[in-house]
Amino acid sequence: MHHNAAMKRLTLILMISAATAVAQEDSLSHFIHLAKSRHGGFGERAAKFLVAHMPQKDRESLSSAFLIENLDLAVKARESFPWAKKVPEAIFFNDVLPYAVFDEPRDPWRADFLKKATPIVEGAKTASEAAQRLNQSFFKVIQTHYHPGRKRANQSPRESIEQRKASCTGLSIILVDACRAVGIPARAVGIPLWPDKRGNHMWVEIHDQGQWHYTGADEYNAGGLNHAWFSKAASMADADNPLHSIYATSWQAQGTHFPLVWANENPQVGAVNVTSRYAAASAPANQIGVRLFANSDRGSRIATRSWLIATDGQVLQTFNTKAGTSDLNDMPQVPVTPGQTYRLRFMVDGRLMESPPFTAEQGTSTIDMLTGNLVNAADAPACDAADDAALTRQQAAAVIQTTYGKLVAAETDARGKELEQKSITLGGHRMRWQEKTFGEAPAGGRSLWISMHGGGQAPEKINTQQWHNQINLYQPKEGIYLAPRAPTDTWNMWHLDHIDLLFSRLIENMVALRGVNPDKVYLMGYSAGGDGVWQVAPRMADRFAAASMMAGHPNEAKMLGLRNLPFGIFCGSEDSGVKRNKVCAERMQQIEEMHKADPGGYIHMTRLYEGMGHWMMLKDAESVPWMAGYTRNNWPDKIVWHQDDVTHDRFYWLELPDGTAREGRQIVATLDGDAITLKGEVPPGMRLLLHDDLLDLDKPVQVTVNDGKARSYQPKRSAKTIRDCLEKRLDPASAASACITLD
Repeated sequence: MHHNAAMKRLTLILMISAATAVAQEDSLSHFIHLAKSRHGGFGERAAKFLVAHMPQKDRESLSSAFLIENLDLAVKARESFPWAKKVPEAIFFNDVLPYAVFDEPRDPWRADFLKKATPIVEGAKTASEAAQRLNQSFFKVIQTHYHPGRKRANQSPRESIEQRKASCTGLSIILVDACRAVGIPARAVGIPLWPDKRGNHMWVEIHDQGQWHYTGADEYNAGGLNHAWFSKAASMADADNPLHSIYATSWQAQGTHFPLVWANENPQVGAVNVTSRYAAASAPANQIGVRLFANSDRGSRIATRSWLIATDGQVLQTFNTKAGTSDLNDMPQVPVTPGQTYRLRFMVDGRLMESPPFTAEQGTSTIDMLTGNLVNAADAPACDAADDAALTRQQAAAVIQTTYGKLVAAETDARGKELEQKSITLGGHRMRWQEKTFGEAPAGGRSLWISMHGGGQAPEKINTQQWHNQINLYQPKEGIYLAPRAPTDTWNMWHLDHIDLLFSRLIENMVALRGVNPDKVYLMGYSAGGDGVWQVAPRMADRFAAASMMAGHPNEAKMLGLRNLPFGIFCGSEDSGVKRNKVCAERMQQIEEMHKADPGGYIHMTRLYEGMGHWMMLKDAESVPWMAGYTRNNWPDKIVWHQDDVTHDRFYWLELPDGTAREGRQIVATLDGDAITLKGEVPPGMRLLLHDDLLDLDKPVQVTVNDGKARSYQPKRSAKTIRDCLEKRLDPASAASACITLD
């Protein structure tokens, strides 16, 4: 009896399964019929291609309604966007039409993504431009970014957006789908394991003008496609090792399958081995990747200022660790020598912390540090030196970093609030700013671009509009581009003494808390902002790496202080307002003559654009990559210090006694070996702030003032000198470790 009942149930199940299979095949046939009736032969070919290469699970579950909506919207995109119309049919079928990338849950994402993506790509001329726009803005629209705490790797777009978290795989799925929604051929690309065994990674390729181009998902790079933090690592891939090869997804089977690290047993995602397009013939460099985690929680990375330290305490490399929305494998790569022993130093909660010693291996490797395994760097004997104790060069380097860390820690709350509010108030003057971030942060820290707006003696509304314009003028390949709002609405709004104080505070904040490289700070300005560059650049030349003046008037400002600051002058030949064109042309000739007379200084770039008026149609943007090629010279062998009406007590390695700075005072200092010569108005009590990057502090220094008799001094590195410098100027890169006071 029981046997007969079981047989009846089995027969019924088989009949239902067969009926379901037939019904599903009918559904797929219906889908093909609908596609043909709506889109003719193209629609029929598209539907047949999609069905022919569908995973079996999809054949058994997806409805004709789901499939025809996907196809209708894909065809709509093909007809709506200029780049989509040019896509070859085979590539369109394989890399635009598919409704999925991997084995993620099948969401009907296309309609929503088309609606959200269309405004972003509007006006784009090419698929590459459109894809760049999507990568820059789409993830902000859906408020979804990288986070290691996502539920799983292969999330559907809906799952990722609901959590606002995704892995590199989830982000790649989203970007591929967003591109496909607007007719851009796109596919996911990945490597199962980097050659240095630090993990796997996934990114995106888009097809444009007959070629595939790559980019990291939610990792917009202003340098364009084929630029990413993983480019170098990808160049080391090995086509002969399946574990270290690079694969691109393909809807149509291509003789291999995509190795899904979350489902190794699933061979149903087609793939193409594209390693040869990434791999380089050169041998891998010796380097370490560095990640810092909070205690034992490997899901919580810390972004902070960091240093590679030799066993004798010498700082070998400065860099920034990464966190937040950065991919887990996106980390600074620091060059090392195999077999050498090093330590790592990190700024953690305002304290300098150090790792245990480690020995570098051959090739590339990854070092994961936990804050719980670090020790306080301030406990090292060199960092506890008495104020007047003589320090070695290595000890002085350690004391600079420790002292700097303590000073930053004491002001982190106040300075952090200023950065959060994008507003600084000093001496009754408030400066606000807007900012944009471009590119990936280099190992040594981001660059900072301070760009001053035009306007002047005008209503507040006019100057504010000029401020809003300025934030959109220039786009460095990398860095924080920042447009400050002038605190006043006067003709000389960028000339006044409070500007120097506010800019100094702003730079210090950005270096201490935003990972800016203090030697990669740039100044620029347009119109009245250009007037400001003429004024601020010479008197604060020791704070910048380069400066450029656009369409401004110098008024009374002199260029003498620009001896060690690369300086750009850009003006239209027809910009006749207040004779800017004539005055700028004269200054161009003058700085050329200054450079010829002093070939080691007054580096410059000058352009008088023919036929251009006050607006130069952004031709002056060529100044940005030019400036980016320079880093600040903290310890030049010659200084020309001419005081403007806004005076300073320090300029490079020269410091005046309190109360002696005055307008018009000029001092020229030159270094030749161990001999320093000073000419000009040199007051008693003047201090020479010295560093081992300037000269050998273990040897006597000969100082001559105004052709007088040379006097010998023996500099002494001390914690007191270091602290005095950093308390006056929170700038570790220019902090002196010894000083000579002239009597």
